[in-house]
Amino acid sequence: MGLGTAINVVAVLAGGGIGTLAGARLPEKMRLTAMQAIGIVTLLVGVANFLEFDNPLIPLVSVVAGLVVGEVLGIEDGLKRFGDYLEKRFSKGESPVSRAFVTTSLLFCVGPLTVIGSLEDGLRGDYGLLALKSGLDFIAALTFASVLGWGVLLSAGTVLVVQGSLTLGAGFIEPFVTDAMISAATATGGVLIVGLGLGLLNLKQVRVGNMLPSLLFAPLLVAAAPLWPF
Repeated sequence: MGLGTAINVVAVLAGGGIGTLAGARLPEKMRLTAMQAIGIVTLLVGVANFLEFDNPLIPLVSVVAGLVVGEVLGIEDGLKRFGDYLEKRFSKGESPVSRAFVTTSLLFCVGPLTVIGSLEDGLRGDYGLLALKSGLDFIAALTFASVLGWGVLLSAGTVLVVQGSLTLGAGFIEPFVTDAMISAATATGGVLIVGLGLGLLNLKQVRVGNMLPSLLFAPLLVAAAPLWPF
């Protein structure tokens, strides 16, 4: 139990490390083009995730509710301060650590493979889905790190905490987690990923960090659906 998460963390660290070393050798124009390509693909991933759920009202309500909570807690500012502190201490301001950390953390931890794979690893010791996810995350980490720098490596910690917690708590949460709840969380995460894509393309800076609580609201709304008066 937990081997799948360990493989995933190593994959992110390996991909991010290789990408960081390779990215330093890329010309500036090539980095800009790569950033635009990553931004477009990120948008498409977000849209694809959003379309996994047939009721747009739940992602909408979840995002609004999550944003209110996030603004009160100041999640975005906290993440930025953390990234800026590391950037100032270790990279002398030459790497966009905050954006790399938030972007890749969300991409690596939102989706059905994360939830279902962690549950299977925790309940049956079957890490097949997480091994598949690790391969995908390796490629993504390499690509993002080549453009955004070493801040991508920090997302390995997020993967460890999120997937590790799901794996360890699998026996407790499996009876309560349904496919609809996972789809709702994935669709809501898609909205956040679209926000990340807009930022990567420099079209609009969205305070995605403050929307993170919406990932908890989405499955709760689905679970409470039978109680709704309409």
